[in-house]
Amino acid sequence: MPAVPSSPMPTRVSDTGILEVLGQVPDPRARRGVRHRLTAILAVTLAAVCAGARSFTAIAEWADAPAEALGRLGVAAPVPSESTIRRTLGRVDAAVLDQVIGVWAWLRTRVVDGRRVIAVDGKTLRGAKDTAGHLTHLLAALDHGSGVVLGQVEVGAKTNEIPLITDLLGMLDLTDVVVTADALHCQRATAEYIVGRGGHYVFTVKNNQRALRNLLKALPWNEIPVSSSIAGAGHGRLERRTVKATEVGAGLGFPHATQVLQVRRTVTRNGRKSVEIVYLITSMPMTAAAPTQIATWIRGHWGIENRLHWVRDVTFDEDRSTIRTGTGPQVMAAIRNTAISILRLAGHTSIAVGLRHHSRDPHRPIDLLHAA
Repeated sequence: MPAVPSSPMPTRVSDTGILEVLGQVPDPRARRGVRHRLTAILAVTLAAVCAGARSFTAIAEWADAPAEALGRLGVAAPVPSESTIRRTLGRVDAAVLDQVIGVWAWLRTRVVDGRRVIAVDGKTLRGAKDTAGHLTHLLAALDHGSGVVLGQVEVGAKTNEIPLITDLLGMLDLTDVVVTADALHCQRATAEYIVGRGGHYVFTVKNNQRALRNLLKALPWNEIPVSSSIAGAGHGRLERRTVKATEVGAGLGFPHATQVLQVRRTVTRNGRKSVEIVYLITSMPMTAAAPTQIATWIRGHWGIENRLHWVRDVTFDEDRSTIRTGTGPQVMAAIRNTAISILRLAGHTSIAVGLRHHSRDPHRPIDLLHAA
């Protein structure tokens, strides 16, 4: 994977629309014999995915649209074939594509409660194996407020998510940004990196940091008052969440930690009660963010499963996709991320409904891209 530029947020993307942004991706093909510009192929692919296409075959079928519609995407007859689309996208520099789209998305998202909050989480593409049998694994950043994907990097077979999170966040301006991550990323080096870039972290602490978890568990929680208690009911169960929080000092041994939370979740179903206790650690002091706000951010982080991974798995059937050639799996994941982001920015709360709406008229997804 190409190295991530050292300066985040390249300005050349600026306020341009998504179709112009796609033009920033370098064409990997030799000039001789090229019939269709890379920008046109990427635009057709994105429009087709916004209309519900799940495969290269479906993308090529969507491209059998009226010439007037395709002309608005810069496509002239004959239209790109399925093999042309497949071969070209399998050679695109996926890291550059993810970067320029991420900058475009950043410029179109907003802060939540006075701050921008970003969730970082990984996903494996179950059907995409390389020639050695390795599955493609991608780490993504999602904007809490809008559900827009801000970036994505591939996690190679010989590494894991932990060192790649800095590559992902390196594309973004972290000044005053809150980064939420699961227990895997509760790492001292990651905490130092985020705070060093001017941001804040909120991490879940589990047994991969056993000594830290034991320290948090040993705090005098019985003497700490409840900060908030929320009760709810649904799907035949009763649920109550209680949050306690306390400030901590340097004695905890975790970089820049200022606040620790205990979230107790009690669920009663059919008369049977279960209790789950989760510990959180953050660099946000209580004077800057109340415990209830931190707990809300963590609930928002868990929502990445429903707002991104679930949508790609269920709505786009990504886990059954057998796209394997070259960078094709990551490129198509980037295109799906972009379609999700564009639909959300256009006001669609249900991606499935949005796809059906745009599938009924080839001009609709094209209008969507021109407005994005």
